[in-house]
Amino acid sequence: MAEQTDLTHTPTPTGLLAPGGSTTIAARTSLLEGPAVDEHDNLFFSEIFGNRIYRLAPDGSLTVFRADSGRTNGNTFDAQGRLISCEGAEQGPGGRRRIVRTDLKTGQVEVLTERYQGKRYNSPNDVVAYVHGRIWFTDPFYGDDRSALEMDDESVYRIDPDGRVTRVLSQPLIERPNGLAITPDARTLYVIDSHPRPGGNRKIWAFDVAENGVLSNRRLVFDFGRGRGGDGLRLDEQGHLWVAAGILFPRHGGETTDVPPGIYIITPAGQLLGRIPIPEDLCTNLAFGGPDRKTLYVTSGKTVYKIPLAVSGYALYPPKKR
Repeated sequence: MAEQTDLTHTPTPTGLLAPGGSTTIAARTSLLEGPAVDEHDNLFFSEIFGNRIYRLAPDGSLTVFRADSGRTNGNTFDAQGRLISCEGAEQGPGGRRRIVRTDLKTGQVEVLTERYQGKRYNSPNDVVAYVHGRIWFTDPFYGDDRSALEMDDESVYRIDPDGRVTRVLSQPLIERPNGLAITPDARTLYVIDSHPRPGGNRKIWAFDVAENGVLSNRRLVFDFGRGRGGDGLRLDEQGHLWVAAGILFPRHGGETTDVPPGIYIITPAGQLLGRIPIPEDLCTNLAFGGPDRKTLYVTSGKTVYKIPLAVSGYALYPPKKR
């Protein structure tokens, strides 16, 4: 028997491989997204390829919450504990391209908006709610075939309590909006700008929010550079930004491996405090849950990760458990 060696230093068998070849992704069969935690500590999350929303109970049991999710991506809870979902239009057919709200007690699903000025949305991506009833969501498009799109704008929208929808942010102030978060006092909205083209934005912007919901004073918080930038975004109770970002295998010429997958913690002033490594390709989103909201849930590829924390995350709902 050959003597055991340190496998971490095993060389690549270059003579058996095609010259200049590299490992690439041939296909993906799962893409988890949109984690959100309810008052009973159930974790809801989307599986975009499978067109489902799952529910993970505190005891670890996993069930299908919605078998046909309309290609739901982002989810959040409003102040009344209703689940708000972004039904998108990517990673397969059947996307309904709208924002819906589900009453978990009755099962009733209400369509909040499916068109802006008569045109269908592109692919609603992420959503955040505020205590007074306002809802903010992003509407980019990351698919290759744009022939079915009815608008050229990739924008951020605000839904007011009376149901009125306003486009609050679009090009050129933002190139392609993705994740977003609003501070507890509703005075600052953070928006991730993530465009995969070569040289595209991989930035996080902050905007002042007026009492009437108008945005102003755009400022750069953080720039991820050439790697895959931010996707999902949440805040902790100290005001730090927790950002899901990074990739192991670039998907096209506009991406590099400069940003390894993980959760990046950044101050409002743009100081990078550190990264929680996630050992899987394509880190997508995160949510806080558990007692005192000191459990971090992360969706990445085909896996949901669970990480204990020493700080409390912020969420509009549910109230913290102590």
